[in-house]
Amino acid sequence: MQSNDPTASNEAPGQQGETGSAELEALKSRIAELETSNVELRDTVLREKAEIENQRRRLHRDVEQARRFANEKLLNELLPVYDGLERGLQVEGGDIASVREGIALTLKSLLKIAENNGLVQVDPLGQPLDPERHHAVSMVEAPGAAPNTVVNVLQKGYVLNDRLLRPALVAVAKE
Repeated sequence: MQSNDPTASNEAPGQQGETGSAELEALKSRIAELETSNVELRDTVLREKAEIENQRRRLHRDVEQARRFANEKLLNELLPVYDGLERGLQVEGGDIASVREGIALTLKSLLKIAENNGLVQVDPLGQPLDPERHHAVSMVEAPGAAPNTVVNVLQKGYVLNDRLLRPALVAVAKE
């Protein structure tokens, strides 16, 4: 008589025990391989995580150092200006012309340092009013000047690397 059980094996009962035990050994061997692989992967992940944390700490330290010493170059360039001003204050009994000349040279030096660091002076005298860069504080009668033209600069403006730092305070010609 034939069995209709699809799970039934055509093997003899003795062979079935040997095959089951071989499969069990193969599965145990596979489990051991997977556990070993799992341990290796866990170790790799922990090492990578530690490396990322170390990189994060180094980056944080480097950013902090850069922030703390970002102005070092600029300040180093300003030291001669500072020294010149101190020397000028130490002079006793100089005439007005030489003091004025010393201040002019110091200002020129200071402006050169500022330009080297991206600062540009906005002096719009005679130019049309630009509301993006100029702040009109008054309108005055100015015969011979076109309307809305800057006729007096009360305070120069400054642009730092193409971004307005301070608008120029100006007086403009009336219509």
